[in-house]
Amino acid sequence: MKKIKIAITGIGNCASSLIQGIEYYKNDKMREPIGLMHRELGGYRPGDIEVVAAFDIDARKVGKDVSEAIFAPPNCTTVFCPEIPAMGVKVRMGKLLDGVSDHMKNYDEKYTFVPAKEPDSTKEEIVEELKSSGAEMLLNYLPVGSEDAVRFYAECALEAGIGFINNMPVFIASNEAWAKRFEEKKLPIIGDDIKAQLGATITHRILADLFEKRGVKLDRTYQLNTGGNTDFLNMLNQDRLASKRESKTEAVQSVLSQKLEDENIHIGPSDYVPWQKDNKVCFLRMEGKLFGDVPMNLELRLSVEDSPNSGGVVIDAIRCCKLALDRGIGGVLYSPSSYFMKHPAIQYPDGEAYSRTEEFIAGSRER
Repeated sequence: MKKIKIAITGIGNCASSLIQGIEYYKNDKMREPIGLMHRELGGYRPGDIEVVAAFDIDARKVGKDVSEAIFAPPNCTTVFCPEIPAMGVKVRMGKLLDGVSDHMKNYDEKYTFVPAKEPDSTKEEIVEELKSSGAEMLLNYLPVGSEDAVRFYAECALEAGIGFINNMPVFIASNEAWAKRFEEKKLPIIGDDIKAQLGATITHRILADLFEKRGVKLDRTYQLNTGGNTDFLNMLNQDRLASKRESKTEAVQSVLSQKLEDENIHIGPSDYVPWQKDNKVCFLRMEGKLFGDVPMNLELRLSVEDSPNSGGVVIDAIRCCKLALDRGIGGVLYSPSSYFMKHPAIQYPDGEAYSRTEEFIAGSRER
């Protein structure tokens, strides 16, 4: 099979885990494919993915080969594949815009972003890089709350004529106007906000669905998360959290036949604990009533390494986007988006989303 050529904006922990995973599973004939939902998808394997362009704004990453940049501070995720061959692709200076929250300047450099002193790249320069590199799609890994920056890179993807995978909670694929623009250009888009392989949101959704199916009335619930990576540090700024809270809350509310009142559901980041690094701890509580209105409650603590938890899902999203390109399909890929993302254009129950995605992969469903 041909290579799947990708570009990435935001060479943080998630990008590090993705790139490590591509190398880790490259020799998958010698390795049990633990952690992959599909060893092969549409004829493509993880090792068929190739990074051909990368953008960031951190001085410790810009100008370095991607193979080095993914291990540079403030990245702090688990290194499960330390030997990454040089790729011959240097990280280019991106466009800063609202990508760095002001409060992060008050923290030690090892925890926060250090913007490079060189000038931002222009839209024309980024579009030219995407075109000349041969990139077929652009993956967005910008920080939560980077509303202007995400829209800027979505514009760049449109102008470059490539697909777009929006892994962050700025609403592009689930926005009708943006979705129409990608459809008009016959470019596939998957989004918004990546759903981890086994994270807080998917676990919360499954449990909420279980309550529904077993006739348990859910009265109240919360999901509180702590972590020590730049994502959690960034999210200390409450002004950047509106879309993140909406994305995570809607993902759970959508499986309920009757939505909870706002006062009875609280989902979102709770606090930043530096020593946790890329480990995320979720505290989940659900209160409800059983047969005879007898009360019950469930409490769960989930601990996961945050960034690898999204890597396998993104590898599948990349391959689904490539299938759409191969088939000449543009616009929102509704089925993969509903299975891979927290805030898709159409929310399907997880079982249905899974079936629809398998049908898309097999070619029996267009989108």
